[in-house]
Amino acid sequence: MSDDAPVVPQLLHTVLDAVDVRAEAEFWRRLLGLVYRPGDEAPADGVDDTDWLVLTHADGRRCLAIQEVESLPESRWPEPGHPSVSHLDTTVPDRASLDAAHDRVLALGGDLRFDRTDNPDEPLRAYASPAGHVFCVFVG
Repeated sequence: MSDDAPVVPQLLHTVLDAVDVRAEAEFWRRLLGLVYRPGDEAPADGVDDTDWLVLTHADGRRCLAIQEVESLPESRWPEPGHPSVSHLDTTVPDRASLDAAHDRVLALGGDLRFDRTDNPDEPLRAYASPAGHVFCVFVG
């Protein structure tokens, strides 16, 4: 590498804060079909004092990490004056899948925050995870 070539950082994964790291990781693992990084699986003895978990795709590529924080401010998006700050976008192939994903998100503990399924160009729903992280599911 020459001295003139810029060093370009590569995105490793997105990190989400949570008071209950395992519960938040389980929500995303189950919703997105991810797996735990080797060694991050739930302990067999039930004693789980982890403060950091990594979720990967089946092929080992990192996707999300969950880190412990003492508290999180309540997410109030989409209320005026309460931006989501950042959010994750996910897609499904068609409207029937959007409705199936809706049922799945709610069953896993997600909270519907915004419904724009009546938009013919880009139907979507926005949710919050159990820890309050906003994400969208739309037909892509």
